[in-house]
Amino acid sequence: MNGRTEDETTAAHLRAALVGTWRLVSYEAVAVDDGEVVHPFGKRPLGLLMYAADGYMSAQIAAPDRPPFDGNRLESGQPEELADAARHYLAYAGPFHVRDDRTVVHQVALSLFPNWTGHAQLRVARMAGGTLELALTEPAQIWGRTRTGVLTWHRAQANTSSSADDALRDPPM
Repeated sequence: MNGRTEDETTAAHLRAALVGTWRLVSYEAVAVDDGEVVHPFGKRPLGLLMYAADGYMSAQIAAPDRPPFDGNRLESGQPEELADAARHYLAYAGPFHVRDDRTVVHQVALSLFPNWTGHAQLRVARMAGGTLELALTEPAQIWGRTRTGVLTWHRAQANTSSSADDALRDPPM
């Protein structure tokens, strides 16, 4: 006996299994009262979720087919372009840890949505093979209604590109 409880072993195992890069497959938000399903970033969202062995994470989620700005510089974007870009993109990063009950805690150190900075985002994790489901721990207001949310991720293939040109031709999305 090593003095560790089963829950501690489960939390440590889950933390180790999370390490790597994950590709977003779906994000569904289901209304608590009538089951209406919405897809906040579209039915085929883009996203990468990275968990590093040193205890940090980064999440990037975008709606597909976001229109480009008229100009080539972010700071030159028109207010409507900037608002639309932010409306269809979510990014945050910071330390993470796993609780004994399989809750993954993302301590948000920086975020596109400033209200999240300095706060924790809690997700219940379920893993099966190369699939990771992260669900909200409690219903939340999503698109004006109380909903549960589930994000489904698949483990990304290793980036074995030998040059930037190769990586651009065959992105991991």
